[in-house]
Amino acid sequence: MHSVEPPLLRRSRSAQLRLGLRNVYIVPTRFGLLWLAGVALLQLVAIQTRSNGTLLLGCLLLGLMLFAMHLTHDNLNGLHLVCDQPAPGFASQSVPYSLRLRSRVARQRLRLQLKGGESLVLESLEVGETSINLSWCPQQRGLQRPAPLHIETIAPLGLFVCWSRWEPSCEQLIIPARRPGPVADRQPRCFQDGMEDWQDLKPYRAGERFALVDWSSLAKGRPLQSKQFSDPEQHQYQLRPVPGLAFETALEHLADRIWRLHQRGEIYGLELPGRCLPPQRGLRHRDACLEALALA
Repeated sequence: MHSVEPPLLRRSRSAQLRLGLRNVYIVPTRFGLLWLAGVALLQLVAIQTRSNGTLLLGCLLLGLMLFAMHLTHDNLNGLHLVCDQPAPGFASQSVPYSLRLRSRVARQRLRLQLKGGESLVLESLEVGETSINLSWCPQQRGLQRPAPLHIETIAPLGLFVCWSRWEPSCEQLIIPARRPGPVADRQPRCFQDGMEDWQDLKPYRAGERFALVDWSSLAKGRPLQSKQFSDPEQHQYQLRPVPGLAFETALEHLADRIWRLHQRGEIYGLELPGRCLPPQRGLRHRDACLEALALA
């Protein structure tokens, strides 16, 4: 399908857009211009040869072209585009942006594309609401608006291209790009009650297992005591930016380290200027840490 980039074009920035007479544009395609040239040639031949059949054929082809213009325009007219809640994504990567299309009539062969992203072709659009994801590639972290959206159609005959442009206003959370590199972290080693390493003696309490009783100390005339054991707990990482490193680069290294630690099921926390997240694990904690990096 043909993509048109006119120099003068009214753009709309909003959370939703209804396509209509004020924001839909239409021009002939190359095939349409050839069709029009053929009609003109037939009319010229008909006048020179005084052929009524040739004149009638030229009029029929011109009428078909005008009818195709209305059908192509109606294929976009009345379509309602609504921003959905976009999921977070990483900078410098292809990120999906969610949209919903609402239509009261069936439509065919629509092409949608965010500037710089891959195009999405819908061969048919059913009546009702349809959810789609369009890809784009943000370059900066934080709350970012996507690139302008271009929507067009040449259906049904390809004689005209009808299009519109829209700038969605809903912001998308963009996380710093994941780049392996050094991060500053502390790894305090903690212990928890267990049965691996002997740690100390404690007074015996009723109900404890007799296997834990220190019989040797009892034989020496000491009070009844039980052995206390501990297991080494998993390492806890308290991550923070490397001093002296560019802040944006340090955030990218932290994003990669947090992603890897989450994949391994590690316990980690995050320290940033003005914000500290205590060591935890889990999907919610990972998302909270990545959001803190994006908004730092």
